[in-house]
Amino acid sequence: MPNPTSVVLAFPPDTPESTANAMAAKLSHHTDAWDLSVDLANDIRELVVIDTRSSAKYLAGHIPGAISLPHRDMTPERLAELATERVYITYCDGIGCNASTKGAWKLARHGLRVKELLGGLDFWKRDGHPVASGDTPGSLVGDMPDDCGCA
Repeated sequence: MPNPTSVVLAFPPDTPESTANAMAAKLSHHTDAWDLSVDLANDIRELVVIDTRSSAKYLAGHIPGAISLPHRDMTPERLAELATERVYITYCDGIGCNASTKGAWKLARHGLRVKELLGGLDFWKRDGHPVASGDTPGSLVGDMPDDCGCA
């Protein structure tokens, strides 16, 4: 029997240093639901979570503590109201929606530090995190999530 050729290794991994740099760059642009839930439970005030979907979608259900700022409403005047010392976490419905990417782009273009939530509200709910509804942000302060198994 002939020795099979690896499909995975058809493109061999880069050097460890290059891979480490690429993974650090990836982590500097994104966060996941569990990491965000831990920081929200610990009341990390440097973070501001932004729901970039429509106001109606926010009212129907959002991440506790998030503010509603639809990406379509991110005008230079509105973005000028945001604090430059904070880090903004954008999210939308999930991988089939790019509102969080558009929001992150607008925030970054305005000189603000931003990360995008991987999988958006879809992955947030899939991982069993609570959702708030209505026009008040809600809160996760003190509500430490169960271990996700990846920490």
